[in-house]
Amino acid sequence: MGLSSPDYGIVVEENVKVPMRDGVRLATDIYRPAVDGEPVPGPLPTILGRTSYDKTWQSLWVEPVANYFTPRGYAVVLQDLRGRGKSEGVGQYFHTANVHEGEDGYDTVEWVAAQPWSNGRVGMTGSSHGGIVQTVAALTRPPHLTTIWVDVAPTNIFAHEAREGGAMSLWMFAALFLHAHDAPEIRDDREGKRMVLDGWQNIRELVQSMPFKPGETPLRAVPNLEKTLFDYYHRGEYDEFWAMKACNQEPHFMKSADIPGVFSGGWYDPFAVAMTDQYVAMAAKNGTPQRLDMGPWNHSGRRSGATSAGDVDFGPDASYGTEGYGAQRLRWFDRWLKDIPNGVEDDSPVHIFVMGGGDGRRNEDGRLNHGGRWRAEREWPPARTEHRRYYLRAGGGLSTEQPGRDEPSSSYTHDPHHPVPTISATSGIGGLLPLPDGFDPETDDAKEYMRPIYPDGGAHQKEEPALVGTRPPYPLLADRPDVLVFQTEPLEADVELTGAAEVNLWISSSAPDTDFTAKVLDVYPPSEDYPSGYHLNVADSIIRARYRNGFDRAEMMEPGETYSVRIILPPISNLFKAGHRIRIDIAGSNFPRFDVNPNTGEPMGRHTHMVTARNTVYLDGGRASHVVLPVVATE
Repeated sequence: MGLSSPDYGIVVEENVKVPMRDGVRLATDIYRPAVDGEPVPGPLPTILGRTSYDKTWQSLWVEPVANYFTPRGYAVVLQDLRGRGKSEGVGQYFHTANVHEGEDGYDTVEWVAAQPWSNGRVGMTGSSHGGIVQTVAALTRPPHLTTIWVDVAPTNIFAHEAREGGAMSLWMFAALFLHAHDAPEIRDDREGKRMVLDGWQNIRELVQSMPFKPGETPLRAVPNLEKTLFDYYHRGEYDEFWAMKACNQEPHFMKSADIPGVFSGGWYDPFAVAMTDQYVAMAAKNGTPQRLDMGPWNHSGRRSGATSAGDVDFGPDASYGTEGYGAQRLRWFDRWLKDIPNGVEDDSPVHIFVMGGGDGRRNEDGRLNHGGRWRAEREWPPARTEHRRYYLRAGGGLSTEQPGRDEPSSSYTHDPHHPVPTISATSGIGGLLPLPDGFDPETDDAKEYMRPIYPDGGAHQKEEPALVGTRPPYPLLADRPDVLVFQTEPLEADVELTGAAEVNLWISSSAPDTDFTAKVLDVYPPSEDYPSGYHLNVADSIIRARYRNGFDRAEMMEPGETYSVRIILPPISNLFKAGHRIRIDIAGSNFPRFDVNPNTGEPMGRHTHMVTARNTVYLDGGRASHVVLPVVATE
């Protein structure tokens, strides 16, 4: 059975004001299939997208959703969230912490189902914030919500989005500018718009000017979004704000509607852990089919059609884009919204892209040919996974052999004035190119000039002049004295890691509070294209030591005392080829992916000074720091 074919034209009804239960009306565009310019009367299945990014954004909503699905016999409804775009509720939008989100989703689904052109079946789709609104809506169980497709979205904005490991994820600071530049609060405030745009263009300088102070950031032009910034920045402990259902859906998963769902993401996306965990929870709870689909991409790679993430290419099979992703979603919606018997329920529930296995050459686009392939699995994580313990060894080794009692420790100095720079990461900080002469913030779209200030994806972990915080002579991160490197001998055979790694450290510090970062790398041997080899970042994370025993409370350290800390890395799937090395880097910073710990123990985001910290990682048999790696047997 084939996919629904594009047999229709499109008619659009713009800015229909859909009432919510409290009287606030949300601007909604309705796309309907048409013949000779007249809408098909129906009844029609509906695909609903709710967005904070402007429902008329061509590359995000109009082309891949409205213009793709409507000709194929679907009504498509795109809606600006409360306080965004043309919707009412100005001043009630707080980025991803919106208390009305679940109710608004419920009311919109049920309004759609009551329309004369509706067949009563509503499917939702959307990425990032467009995925959050689906999860929150599903918790309210709208009777006519029939299926969801959640893509690259967090389900716990404390853990996944704003305070990973207890540190602030600074890409959220930059994200607030994306939401502020076209905020309705400054729709008629030219000076406010210019303030936001100037700040966005100077994001590199702003992140190096911390601590931020309320009323002194460019976001003060949009007070509700500056409030959100300081909720993200100052609320280091998990409290009642973070526990709101709007912020953390995970404790409420059992309330979610039992409807077919797909959870899709990328290994270089910051929400890989959210998508895999949400799938596991829904597959365990629900009787309806649930699917997990994880590719090699960054946050936008599935939608863009890219075969690469950052400086690393995965081959032509990694390209989806509007046509590939559209066909994938269409098959799903055809089954659950149109009852087309296409067998989608018989597919393997887990579809993952195993990165690696390429020839390691530099391709014609100048990227590392890392390669990879798709594979079907019956569950996540794969049941055949062996969680293998590798010990961090004195001298920089990484081995399954347990260390002896007298193995010496390793130490480094974390200088917050000269942090370890972010070379590339899963979460790119979205900067803004210099706007051209004549740019008019009233009519021109600043989003066209967004560029990350470091690659969001893979890259050779070497300092470069264009990156924030780097200095001559621009060393390899492995050569910095404040980075501890532990790596295996060259592998005798291929090793696949699929799942989440866990780093367990025994540590001490001269400071009452400091950070420990961990990074997994795939180290290529030297080659003609890469004479010094290629140190490819695969996954990373952080722990702020004051939260080592829980994020709901801060516990300072006593200088010189020994403590244990654990860093859970996001899930990956990567084939480390024979001749490569598996490497673990430990450091005290990863800036500007995360804010820099000043090492003083002062209240979060309100430090008055910074001091260096002497940090030690213990490696002896009684305090055997180690990493647990998810090893899957290769075919």
